[in-house]
Amino acid sequence: MNELVISSAASLGAAVAAGQVSAEEVTRAHLDQITEAEPQVNAFLHVATEEALAQARAVDARRAAGEQLGPLAGVPLALKDVLTWTKAPTTCGSKMLEGWVPPYDATVTRRLVDAGIVIVGKTNLDEFAMGSSTENSAYGPTRNPWDTDRVPGGSGGGSAAALAAFEAPLAIGTDTGGSIRQPASVTGTVGIKPTYGGVSRYGLVAMASSLDQVGPCARSVLDAALLHEVIAGHDPMDSTSIDQPVPAVVDAARHADVSGMRIGVVRELGGAGYAPGVERRFREAVELLTRLGADVVEVSCPTFAHALPAYYLIQPSECSSNLARFDAMRYGLRVGDDGTTSAEEVMARTREAGFGDEVKRRIILGTYALSSGYYDAYYGSAQKVRTLIIEDFNRAWADCDVLVSPTTPTTAFRIGERTDDPVAMYQADLCTLPASLAGNAAASFPVGLAPEDGLPVGLQVMAPPLADDRLYRVGGALEAALAEEWGGPLWRQLPELEGVA
Repeated sequence: MNELVISSAASLGAAVAAGQVSAEEVTRAHLDQITEAEPQVNAFLHVATEEALAQARAVDARRAAGEQLGPLAGVPLALKDVLTWTKAPTTCGSKMLEGWVPPYDATVTRRLVDAGIVIVGKTNLDEFAMGSSTENSAYGPTRNPWDTDRVPGGSGGGSAAALAAFEAPLAIGTDTGGSIRQPASVTGTVGIKPTYGGVSRYGLVAMASSLDQVGPCARSVLDAALLHEVIAGHDPMDSTSIDQPVPAVVDAARHADVSGMRIGVVRELGGAGYAPGVERRFREAVELLTRLGADVVEVSCPTFAHALPAYYLIQPSECSSNLARFDAMRYGLRVGDDGTTSAEEVMARTREAGFGDEVKRRIILGTYALSSGYYDAYYGSAQKVRTLIIEDFNRAWADCDVLVSPTTPTTAFRIGERTDDPVAMYQADLCTLPASLAGNAAASFPVGLAPEDGLPVGLQVMAPPLADDRLYRVGGALEAALAEEWGGPLWRQLPELEGVA
């Protein structure tokens, strides 16, 4: 395998800036890897070969002209196909938007391009980001590079799998209920959900507006921090964007130290129903944090036990409202219009053909929860539970700097294993939902392989709003200690895909 594709984003950016390698060489190496790996992985919905090479040449021209480049200039990145980019289709993994090329860039996309980061393509996802396995995509499932018979998590499985398959050293994901963290956990990568409002949502196709958050994905903690710094910050185009300085995430990653930190283990997010290997690696990670100088205590957050039902009322309700715009009248798919069919019939036929089963399931559930006579009983009650979860977090922050739990109760499950059991599928997000409902910063960091199946396990770290730097302190300290123990980072242990040199 080409050494360039297994290098960190930080080292590639430094090499490009120093003229040791060209951005075009780096980009071509990753495009070649995409060509080799995609038949096994299906991480990408669109590979922007010519546009990526043009971006890379522009970076090389800037360096040749003597311009000082940013730390990630010339580094390839995989963009989740729920963020708009005028150079490629934005489908959201749905037939409803097949072939749609947006007329504007998302703020995150624009910031990536301005930083000289090379977008190599758009990644696969569960349709409209609804799912925990990337099996709900209208364009086929993505497969986990650790074991291609297994899922890469969801909804952002394409971005996580692209990292694990060395198709890109950086990726962008979105996290509504765990769609960055859960894929990171089961692919052995790093996934960060910033504080809600910390990264602009302008140009992100909305699914659940009070929950959706864009965030960085990478193979190392420092790479994620460098990307976080690029995409974060206030944006007047997003009414929910926080007008506060970006936390010092890069400095925290470079000087990671948990000495004196008070770390809370959430009692309600551990134990029953967890795979033995997940529980074992989690306990080992907690013990390691103690050896690194952290003060580890157990905390109780009783209402976290109700996060799953609350989320699966709030998210479908907002989804029902947001997806009402896909009505066959303004843009997107239009089915059954022969000039005589009523608008209502065209709309019904279009939504039947354009939406997959999981999207329909959530629209129906959300519409019911918002309907007259049921709003207070369902949606209103779920919002009250959300408030109680926030209060539990606030009590915990009074005693702890961060909270930890397993990221997901199991390692990657087999493709098709849960497709007929939505409740079992939703259980994959059991640990990630409280932080999403509260809007806190949260992350998943790899902490080893489960002994029973040799698949990755992630540690979830949760921090108070606008304390995103604490995530990187913990993740960076763990990464350094574990790399010393393993003789290198976890992703160096990835098995090579069959047929990929």
